[in-house]
Parts: sequence; structure tokens; C-alpha cells
Amino acid sequence: MKKYIIGITGASGSIYGVRLVEELLKQGNEVHLVITDNGRKVLEYEIEVNFEEWIYNVKEYKGNLIVCDIDDMFSSIASGSFRTDGMVIVPCSMGTLSKISCGVTDNLLIRAADVMIKEKRNLILVPRETPFNSIHLKNMLFLSDMNVTMLPPMPAFYQKPKTIEELVNITVGRILSSLNIESDLYDEWGGNK
Repeated sequence: MKKYIIGITGASGSIYGVRLVEELLKQGNEVHLVITDNGRKVLEYEIEVNFEEWIYNVKEYKGNLIVCDIDDMFSSIASGSFRTDGMVIVPCSMGTLSKISCGVTDNLLIRAADVMIKEKRNLILVPRETPFNSIHLKNMLFLSDMNVTMLPPMPAFYQKPKTIEELVNITVGRILSSLNIESDLYDEWGGNK
């Protein structure tokens, strides 16, 4: 069983985080979920489900879900000794991205991301903002230069998606691919068919 840390912030696009958690659990992984207060509010608004009910329902999958308190700096994921196979913040607000870029570790989510960077482990940020301003771009470039993967949710239309779920799956499939996890959520480009 592999271990992953998933963060969900208050940026729009919580459906990506929800879908990623579900897919990781379906594949039998251990998921440490950290969600901001605004992340909970946006998730409930966009997905139209109570957060606690969603947590209860996803525990039915074969993986292991651990929900971490955003303020618990004594959590195991706050330490470099916690071995993980990757961390994804999806969606990642510009406020969270900025704090990570500046090293401001004032909550568990940002501390865990800071640990991933210092331990040179796989950290993927899925920024959800448009348009980007120069501050956003500079922060993303700074983090990218430290081998943090920037993976904005930009669906490919060569697959001819017909539903929102298909559009979401394209991005989640790419996140999984960046974690070196196989999935059937999207087809790789195969040229002219």
C-alpha cells in the first residue's frame, strides 16, 4: 500500500480533489487528507454534498483514508521522517501557493508541502486561478525551479469529452500519471486515428 498526502484548498475545482482521493482509495492506497476551512465550504457548495457524508462514503473504498486536522502540527505528515509516495494539492489556491513559495508554514497543509520540498519528494500543485498575474507566475516559476510540478487543470479536447466527469478525469488521470500511477481515466495522445 502506497501513501499519499492530498490537500484541498478553497479554490474552485474541489471536484478534482474529490475525484483524486476516490481514485487513490479505489486502488488500495493510504490517503492522508488535509483540507482548509474554505476548502470544506467550497467542496460542499460545488459538489453539493456534506463533507462528513462524503468522508463516510469514501471510506467504503478498499484504501485507507486518514483525515488530518489543518491545525495539527504534531501530525505525522508534518515530519520529514514520514515516508510518502507523493503529495498533491488540488485545487491549490494562489494564497496557498504563495505561502509555500515563501516558506510560511502556518498550517499542516503548507508544512507538509514544505517537508516535501526539503526532502526532495514529489509535490504536485494544481493551481486554479485565471488569469494568472505576474505574482502568481513568479511564485509558480520559483517552485517549479525547485522541482515542484505545476499541473493546472487544462483538459485535452482531442479525446472529445462529452461530460464534466470526462473533463475532470483527464486532469485527474494526468495527476495520477505524474505520480507514476496507471489509470484508465484518460487516453494518451496516439496521433491520427
